[in-house]
Amino acid sequence: MYSTTFATALGEFALVWTDHGVRRVYLPGGEPAEIAERMAKLGAKPAEPDRAMAAVLDQVEDYADGQQVDFSAVRLDLTGVPDFHRRCYDILLTIGWGKTTTYGDMARKLGDVGLSRAVGQAMGANPIPLIIPCHRVLAAGNGAGGFSAPGGTSSKRAMLALEGVSMGAPPGQMQFAF
Repeated sequence: MYSTTFATALGEFALVWTDHGVRRVYLPGGEPAEIAERMAKLGAKPAEPDRAMAAVLDQVEDYADGQQVDFSAVRLDLTGVPDFHRRCYDILLTIGWGKTTTYGDMARKLGDVGLSRAVGQAMGANPIPLIIPCHRVLAAGNGAGGFSAPGGTSSKRAMLALEGVSMGAPPGQMQFAF
């Protein structure tokens, strides 16, 4: 496993990858020492990104600059991710820039609206936020719901605002909590 950190307009991101694809993304806002410790616990060694991972970094930088980005073709390494979570993430990968869904809608797509809470748990456990766009999943009535990344729902709202999705305040008034 390999890792790197890189600066964007939103702050410092961290990326962990294997020969199979992206394994983890750490959004800006965490303490650098804490993120380095998490990457070390995974067994990730600092490295220069290969061509494929450099392209992912470029896409993340473009996203942070407010450019429309489609991460659906990024290779992912979901080793150890439970099957139910993978099914949720597969649905998420179809939700494009500036679009949203709800926990309930995802649960219905999975066959049972009663799975809404389990969908929320899968979102909270997402190892690859942004690329697997869990920020695009809203609560019933288009409320923010939860967001386990640094900054919580403020970050979620800011990411959605960057994509042109307003949740009650004009996008220009949003502040990134990264």
